[in-house]
Formats: sequence, C-alpha cells, structure tokens
Amino acid sequence: MKILLYGYGNPGRQDDGLGNAFIDQIEGWITAHKIEGIELDSNYQLNIEDANAISEKDLAIFIDASVEDLDDFCISKVTETSSITFTTHAASPGYIVDLCKKIYHKAPPTYLVHIRGYEWAFKEGLTDKAIKNLELALDYVKSFLLDPPSLMNGFDKKKLCK
Repeated sequence: MKILLYGYGNPGRQDDGLGNAFIDQIEGWITAHKIEGIELDSNYQLNIEDANAISEKDLAIFIDASVEDLDDFCISKVTETSSITFTTHAASPGYIVDLCKKIYHKAPPTYLVHIRGYEWAFKEGLTDKAIKNLELALDYVKSFLLDPPSLMNGFDKKKLCK
C-alpha cells in the first residue's frame, strides 16, 4: 500500500505549523517501526503539482492546523467537491483531488486531519495546547498506520469532523 502523509502550514506563524510538526514527529516513528510504503511531505501550502503526488498513491492524508472550535482534532474525507479553492498562492485539498481526477482520471481516498490551533502570531513554536492536540492526532493516525488495511475502511466515526 502506498500512502502519502502531507503536512502543510507556516511554522513561522505559531500553531499554523501543526501540519509540518506532525510530519517531523511521525518521520522518526515510521523509521523506528520500519513501516514501508509511506511517503512524507510538508510545505507552506498545497500546490497544483500535488495532484501528481497523490495520483499514484493508494491513500493520501493531508494534515493542517485548524482555527475551528474543535476539541482537539478531527478528520474529514476529501472529495473533488470538498471546498474547492485555488488562488495563485494556495490550493485546497479538494482542489488537489479534483485536479488529480481531471488530469489522471483517478484519485486515491483522501483525508484531511484538522488539528486545532490557538495562536497565529508571527512567532515560531507551537502553543502548549496545540502540542497536546498534535500528540493526540499523532497517536490516532499511528494506530491506523500499524494496520494500513484498516485505513481503507475509514476512520473511527468519533473523530470525523461534524
């Protein structure tokens, strides 16, 4: 199974760096557990080229900070109709899936992990509350990565975004 974990955000804007921190932290865990088939990527934002990055995967999981009033984190399924936005500076996960389908005539099941953030000032470093949310999201996703076929059955309904 080929899986892409892609965290994005701006680490110079406090909790906006949650997606990048997720990738940084899960990388060592994947190596230590000798889990194969997982590609990691992180960036400030999604770009149209990311349609190619997901095109040959069996599953894609994007990770981003959320300003929503969540308990800690939630997960949503991304489809080509999920909040499709594109500007010259950024693309939404829905836009990436839509573009992948239009160019490659296919797209993998795709999810977005929304991790609640609290502070967005021009300052490096995550807040303590955001770090706790990050740890909860990491533990949750790790449990699925240890059993990749369970990912294809979808995530626990308790953690799906409302």
